[in-house]
Amino acid sequence: MSGNEPAFTIGVEEEYLLVDKETRALVIDPPQTLMQEAEEKCGPQVTTELLRSQLEVGTKVCNNVQEARADLSRLRRNIIEVTDRHGLAPIAASTHPFSSWTEQKHTQKDRYNELTHEMQGAARRLVICGMHVHVGIDDDELRIDLMNQLSYFLPHLLALSCSSPFWNGRDTGLKSYRLTIFDALPRTGLPERFASWAEYQRHINILMEAGLIEDSTKIWWDLRPSARFPTIETRIMDVCTRLDDTIALVSLLVCILRMLYRLRRRNQRWRIYTPMLIRENRWRAMRYSFDEGMIDLAKGAIVPFEQLMDEMLSLVIEDARALGCEKEIAHIHEILSRGTSAHRQLKDFELERANGASVEDSLKSVVDTLIADTAEGL
Repeated sequence: MSGNEPAFTIGVEEEYLLVDKETRALVIDPPQTLMQEAEEKCGPQVTTELLRSQLEVGTKVCNNVQEARADLSRLRRNIIEVTDRHGLAPIAASTHPFSSWTEQKHTQKDRYNELTHEMQGAARRLVICGMHVHVGIDDDELRIDLMNQLSYFLPHLLALSCSSPFWNGRDTGLKSYRLTIFDALPRTGLPERFASWAEYQRHINILMEAGLIEDSTKIWWDLRPSARFPTIETRIMDVCTRLDDTIALVSLLVCILRMLYRLRRRNQRWRIYTPMLIRENRWRAMRYSFDEGMIDLAKGAIVPFEQLMDEMLSLVIEDARALGCEKEIAHIHEILSRGTSAHRQLKDFELERANGASVEDSLKSVVDTLIADTAEGL
């Protein structure tokens, strides 16, 4: 493609839960010095989150997935090292297997205080973590056009990232319970459709002028134009426990966006489906991950997920070559064969129970697995 092609730069944000390595529970009052030590290691690439038992890291602007992996690996290592000094560990999982949201304390910051006051009980339950991926698209109109088309693929990305099967010590029956909590907030879920950047901005301005939001950072859709950067920000995914899974999904996402851009250059585009239909696949991803297939909306039938992914990967193979991420995107097959973090957590729990462990001890074993898998491959 020509020199007018978007940069397709990458930024990845991951949220972690902090657990006590002895009790395996979420730490309610982390040491006052912990964030200071983390900032000394990571600089502005680490920030606090809504709850004191959480923190977030964000990569620099990366030119390719290899740079993103190296930076995210460094950030994970640094957080593991800092928390370990205090008998703690991060887990890259979107919910904690057993700690209750009722015991958590929120971080004292104006933004978080305002959020908790406005959202009340809906905000106090937000003991959840996600992964946000920014892809550099520096043209406003192109961002809106690609956002409208990318919505179709959001359930597929969620299905491959599930890491939140437990809530308050119970198997929820969902592979991604996180979104049932997050969807209680306003301005969440699938993004709206806009014909232009100006139309999008008009809608944001209405909410701002009404005093409901200060800016578009309070739009928490599964996919949005970033308020701070010239990027498309994908927010639907659970945080992946293993770094290899994270990078595979980042690779898939950026390849899909490049494929959609490629189609546009040929005056083609991905078919736009109604939110009603995409929402059905979103629910299937939350409920089953990829175990029970997904609706092929063109066929109007549920198709095995592996078949859909084979088709999708064949569509973006040209883009994977151009972006130099063929190896990383091939890891999608590994996720399909061994399962997501949610699959691993449930399997570990069931195995412990089958061996006679109590529910409490089985859940602690799940936390141990999450601690180990978060540190794997760094």
